[in-house]
Formats: sequence, C-alpha cells, structure tokens
Amino acid sequence: MNLRFQSYEAASKKKPLNITVPAERPSEYFGRYVFNQEKMFRYLPKDTYRALRRAIEQAAPLSREVADSVAQGMKRWALDMGVTHCTHWFQPLTEGTAEKHDALIEHDGKGGLIEEFTGKMLVQQEPDASSFPSGGIRSTFEARGYTAWDPASPVFIIGDTLMIPTVFIAYTGEALDYKAPLKKALAALDKAATKVAQLFDKEVTHVTCNLGWEQEYFLVDEDLCAARPDLMLTGRTLMGHSAAKNQQMDDHYFGAIPERVQAFMQDLEINALQLGIPVKTRHNEVAPNQFELAPIYEECNLAVDHNMLLMSLMRRIAHKHGFQCLLHEKPFAGVNGSGKHENWSLQTDRGTLLHAPGRTAEEQLRFAVFIVETLKGVLRHNGLLKASIMSATNEHRLGANEAPPAIISSFLGKQLEELLDHISENDTKDVLRMKGKQGLQLDIPQIPELLIDNTDRNRTSPFAFVGNRFEFRAVGSSANCASALIALNTAVAEALDEFHTRVEKAGGDTAAILHVLKEDIQATRPIRFGGNGYGEEWQQEARARGLDCETSTPLVIDRYLDETSVRMFEHMGVMNLHELRARNDIKWETYYKKVQIESRVLGDLSLNHILPVAMRYQAELARGMESLRNLFGTDSEKLCARNMNLVIQVGQHADAIAEGVEQMTEARKRANHIEGERERAIAYHDEVLPYLEKIRRHIDKLELIVEDEAWPLPKYRELLFIR
Repeated sequence: MNLRFQSYEAASKKKPLNITVPAERPSEYFGRYVFNQEKMFRYLPKDTYRALRRAIEQAAPLSREVADSVAQGMKRWALDMGVTHCTHWFQPLTEGTAEKHDALIEHDGKGGLIEEFTGKMLVQQEPDASSFPSGGIRSTFEARGYTAWDPASPVFIIGDTLMIPTVFIAYTGEALDYKAPLKKALAALDKAATKVAQLFDKEVTHVTCNLGWEQEYFLVDEDLCAARPDLMLTGRTLMGHSAAKNQQMDDHYFGAIPERVQAFMQDLEINALQLGIPVKTRHNEVAPNQFELAPIYEECNLAVDHNMLLMSLMRRIAHKHGFQCLLHEKPFAGVNGSGKHENWSLQTDRGTLLHAPGRTAEEQLRFAVFIVETLKGVLRHNGLLKASIMSATNEHRLGANEAPPAIISSFLGKQLEELLDHISENDTKDVLRMKGKQGLQLDIPQIPELLIDNTDRNRTSPFAFVGNRFEFRAVGSSANCASALIALNTAVAEALDEFHTRVEKAGGDTAAILHVLKEDIQATRPIRFGGNGYGEEWQQEARARGLDCETSTPLVIDRYLDETSVRMFEHMGVMNLHELRARNDIKWETYYKKVQIESRVLGDLSLNHILPVAMRYQAELARGMESLRNLFGTDSEKLCARNMNLVIQVGQHADAIAEGVEQMTEARKRANHIEGERERAIAYHDEVLPYLEKIRRHIDKLELIVEDEAWPLPKYRELLFIR
C-alpha cells in the first residue's frame, strides 16, 4: 500500500477529541492569561495604575520609574501564574510573529539565583536585526535593533512565557515591522479626524479606529497533508483534478459543522477567550473543509495583534486535533479561496462617526463628511490600497468568483447614494434625510416582523459600506491585517486633514462644510460602483474612470513609490522614502521566492512522483496489448485500440510535463541572474509563473487516466471531505 492510501486509512480512523470545557462561563475565564485592566488594578500601586491607564487611553509618555513599577506588578502576577520566561513578541516583515525567550532569573551574588523582571526588560530588548528582512536598511554585519513595549496591547501568557507585544525598529530608528507604522497611521488618523469631528462637536478629544476581522481558513487531515509535499511546503496544491462533487451544491455553506471540526473550534475558542480574543462567530464557509471565525470588533491596534495571535493558535490547536490549518488564499483549485474581511469603522470619545442615520441634520452632515472623505482617500490611493493586499498567494484568489476583483471600488447602497446626490444638488443641509432600519412584515404565519437594513450588500465590491462600517473584502487570509490598515488609515487621515484645511479657508462654518463636501461628492464618483464587479464591462469602465486595473503583483507593488504615496506617508509622519523603498524590496523578494519555491516543488513532484508513475502505467498498458496480440493474433487490434489510445495520451501528457519542467527550470535560472528585486520579481511573474498552470493541466489530465491505486498523491476527493 502506498503512502497515499496509508494516509487515507489513517485519516479515516480519526476520532473527535473530547474537549474539557471549563466549568465557568466564558465571561468568567475571558482574559485569564492577560494582564488586563482588572489585573493592573490588583497588582499595581494606585499611582502606577493611573499612569499606565493614562498612557494607554491618552497616548501619554511613560517614565522609566513607572515602567519599573509596572514590571514589578507584572512579575508578581506572572510568578503567581507559573511563568518562568518572558519575551518581546513582535511582527517583523516575515508575515509572521517573532519571539526570543529570556528566563526571569539573575544571579543573587551569593552563588544562587533570584527571579527578576525589571522595567528595562519590560520596555526594550535587542534582537538580531540583521537576520530579519530589512530591505537594505540594515546590512548583514549591522546586527543591532530594538523591540519596544507597546502598552496599548496587553501583555499575555502562553505556556510558561510572559509575552510582551512590541514594535521593532532598527538601530537607526526605521521601522522593521508592521506595528510601528500602524501606530503612526492610527495617530495621524486620530489627529486629522478629531479636527474634523470638532467642526460639529467641540467636546470631541479623540477618534479611534475600530477593526473587526473575519478569518477564513481550511482544515485538512494531517496525515493526508503529510502525503502532499506541495501542501506542506507551499500551503497550496500545485496539482489535483477537481472532485466530481465539490461546492457546486452549496450544501457546505452554513451547514452542520462536522464533529471533529466542532471539537477543534471549541478548543480554539476556549484558548482564544482565555487570551482575551473576543471570538464570537463560527460557521462553515462555501468550499468543502472551509470555515470562518470572527470576533467582536476592537480597537484597531489590539485587533491586529489578536488576529496574529489567533493564526498561531489555529495552527497549534489544529495539530492537536489531527488537522493541518491552511491559511493560504487559494489552497485548492476550482473551489473558493480564503479571505480576511476587515470591517473598519471610526468612533469618537462621544459616539460613532459612521453610524447612519443620525438623529439630527447636523449628525447626518457629519456622517456624510466622514463617508465622503473616506472615499476620497480610497479614490486617490486606490492603487496603493490594492498594493497593500496583493501578494503571491492572494494573487490566485482576487478576481475569482468568491473574491472581489483586483480593482478597488466602493459600494454604498441605494439610500446612501441618494443621500449624497441630495447634498450635491441642494444648498441647504435641511434636505439630509436617510431612513434607518425598516420593518418588513412577511406573509408567513407565525413569523415576526423583520428589520431590514438601509442598504443591501455587494459581494463583488472590495470596499463596501455595510451599515455602520466599511468592509475591506480584498484582504487575504494569511495577511497581517496591518498591511492594508497602514495604507487605508493614512489615506483617510490625509483626506480628512485636507478637508479641514479647505473648510477653514472657506470660513469654517456649516456653509463652508457643505461647499467643500459637495466638491468631494462629485470628485469621488469614479470610486463609487454598485454593479457586478466580475463583469468584463466593469474592467473597461474602471479604466475609463482612471482606476488602477493592473493585476501583476510586482507591478502593483510599485504604487508604494508613486509620488502621491511617498508624499502622503511622509507628510502624515508614517513612513519615509527610505522605509518605503526597503519594504518594496522585501515585498518583491518575498514574491519571487514564493514562486521560486512553488516552481521547485512542482518540478520535483513532476520528475520524481508523477512521471515515474505515468511511465510505469504506460508500460503496463503496453504489456497488456502485447498479451492480447499473443492471445488473439490479428483479431486483437480492436481489443488493443483503447489501450493504444491511453498509451498515446499518457505519453503526450508525460512529454508535455517533462518539457514544461525543463523550460520552467531554464526560465527560473534566467530570472535568478537578473539584478534587482523588482526586475527579478517581474521575471518570475511573467516567465516562470505561467509554467505552473501549464504543467498542472497535464498532470491533472494524467490523474484521470492513470489507475487510482497507482496515483501517488491524495486526490481532491480525499483531501476536501473530512471524515
């Protein structure tokens, strides 16, 4: 029995794990392993507690003396929880997280040890900066870099280790991670949005960006995954013919959750809640073996940290349950891929900014201003926003039937479009009217009245307004949420900053607000689109509207270095040109390395797994024909015809695979000799990537010809249905 059938047999014997559910309710164990406000109050002196809360809520500086006091309180809590180590937990530009564990011990000067944790250990560490991607900011011989504590994201415990969320910067001060520029973008948005909000309410002192992400993922049996080198090394299947039944019946979507998956979800939720991640929703997604998890929304910086932590938890807990968790955007051809919808909203310290309708005309005017200025930022930087979500993995998903197209546009819904039209066509704010949820009485016995939202939803819109927030639907499932949010928050901050300046120049009153708003309503028409984003006619119309329609990831990444992008990031104090160039080099390098790995894996599988099987099967067919000829003589030709046809087909596909691998290898060698990360990435996209699909087509055809027991790799019908 080959590895494929051994893996299939092992996967079929998997039994659901019995999960020990805590006796308490979730509200009682939520945040058990988090140094949250309740722990701060219990373990910190009152003055320290107040100083730390002020630093968190008002972005006030924290002195080293306060940090020392906080560290002592954290140490007492950590030791009570059995902690022996601490680490700075950060998000380098590797698409994952990083940590270096240090024991909480020091020499006591008498030949022994004492448990020690100081403010210095809390506030900063020094990892090796040269070993993380820096895009040239740091040379290999320049190793020094710093991680610095982010008080706005609570410290938590994993196992025996105190995990301290931090930013990661170079010795020279440039950001080497996602968190540092995200926090700068949030600060810029807070400043600009607060000024605009104060045009309507002088009491506003702070604007917060909220995020609610929706995490899609696949689960496959770990034993079957181990028999697929492509899944193990690249996160997706580089070959595999579609199963006769996949998602065409739509019966998996919101269906009953399989027992083993339910056990995994339950275990994941318990762990997530104990770490303060407010997970709320779980369900089957459209494709077989595809699922989704979503939390209650949180402040943006914390929500990003929680998503990164959750993805790590998902992989670890999946292993406990005999699964492999796949976060690749397109692990299986022919079925839906996975995204990570980012629900983005704004609120002041006195209420929500994007909630409609307002109670008064002034509130409705404020709502319209923030909607339109958000659209203004998205329109001006639509190419940049696309660059923020493009990758070698998400490139396979965007534009398919389950994902938005690779053109950034925004759906607002009929009522909101009518509201903006009214504002642009009238001279008084008294015309501002927008209905809230309306009752709908169904003509069905015993069914109560439904409340209908003031807008429908458009699944093909990458950036849709959905009632009290915008949903950025184009983000990939494996991405760090911060990548898109750095671009989005900075773009909106720039638009709001310019809006405030123009209003002040026009007089600063309601008439000035209306005048500037009308100009921007007209200016943002190109980004507003409520039709079918999948249609070819939309691509033509989008080009006519001046929207970015490029689909090549290496070329889309160029948008970070556009003059408008550089000016925006520098003016808003988020990133400088040096940092942007470095990040682009990292993006291009990451892109071509991923394609390079996929190419090498496909070449290896083709030459060492698929072709030997094909040749053995071809030889077996030939021997069968020889036996028929020996037995039946000249009367055997009709009997041999089918075998001869199969021999020819197998030979043709095998020749095409061998030739394709040879050509792909040569294309890869040529690309590897190209100087410059951008040019090499373009070569991999244009010259190497097409071979992956070309070779795959022939392998998938062979899969249908070669007898089942001879095929070396688990097939889609085995991978995609959990037993």
